[in-house]
Amino acid sequence: MTRLQKLYEEKIHEMLNSKFNYKNKHEAPKIKKIILNMGLGDAKDDSKLIEKAQEELTLIAGQKAVITRAKKAIAGFKIREGMKIGVKVTLRNKHMFEFLDRLINIALPRVRDFRGLNPKSFDGRGNYSLGIKEQIIFQEIDYDKTDKIKGLDIVICTSAKNNEEALELLKGFNMPFQQKNN
Repeated sequence: MTRLQKLYEEKIHEMLNSKFNYKNKHEAPKIKKIILNMGLGDAKDDSKLIEKAQEELTLIAGQKAVITRAKKAIAGFKIREGMKIGVKVTLRNKHMFEFLDRLINIALPRVRDFRGLNPKSFDGRGNYSLGIKEQIIFQEIDYDKTDKIKGLDIVICTSAKNNEEALELLKGFNMPFQQKNN
């Protein structure tokens, strides 16, 4: 059992139950999965870029990344159906908690001029999305071997019914959200 998993079961679960007064203890929200996505528009010109991004995302996630392909042809972007345009990973259970721990405690503090995450980046159904501009904030990536700085999207999917419950869940994990300035 990972450190954050233990924290959820011992403290966060009880805190959410007492704050929102659930009728059933299993009603408390939890994190279902974390999706990492790296879209590469330049990949249509350079096929090595996809392979390098796949290696880097595999290092970051600790799980093999899958290459995504275009579903439709878009003439304006010079993309044909079936072209390789990105890589993604879906993390669940132990891998998910390990990644979240590294994200909160190691990677986010390494972001330049970091002032906290935007608490308004929820989708209305309790899922949180954040974008990272540089993949080199993760310690697994060797800066000298990186040929190009790439960004990635991280989506944290929760079982929360609304944004308020999901925000409290992520705050329980010590996610560094911005403070409201009144």
